[in-house]
Amino acid sequence: MTKYDLEYVIHASQKVLFERLSTSSGLSEWFADNVNQKGKIFTFEWDGSEQKAEMVYKKENQVVRFHWLDSEDEDSYFEFRFEIDALTNDLSLIITDFADEDEIDENMELWDTQISELKHVLGA
Repeated sequence: MTKYDLEYVIHASQKVLFERLSTSSGLSEWFADNVNQKGKIFTFEWDGSEQKAEMVYKKENQVVRFHWLDSEDEDSYFEFRFEIDALTNDLSLIITDFADEDEIDENMELWDTQISELKHVLGA
């Protein structure tokens, strides 16, 4: 598995954006068809299939990290992190994810699509 980062400038407040990234209702708006949460376990549904992830780290309005429970790589995760540009004050969403080398381009395109949906939901 190869780790990679993507960066997107998002025109929204950290608080509003963090809610869309760290709650089942927020994630349901853009990331999956439906998301249910029991404790730290999130169940994501797409076209009738399910995938479970554990929220392994959360720092309010800064970072949230999930680990897919069916992943063979214990060290893999996907993470949403915020950075504020000191000069422009732009809010950047940094996504860290893992994929097999031959799937990285496809995964990046999928993230681009997901983030376009997120921006649409946010009106950003």
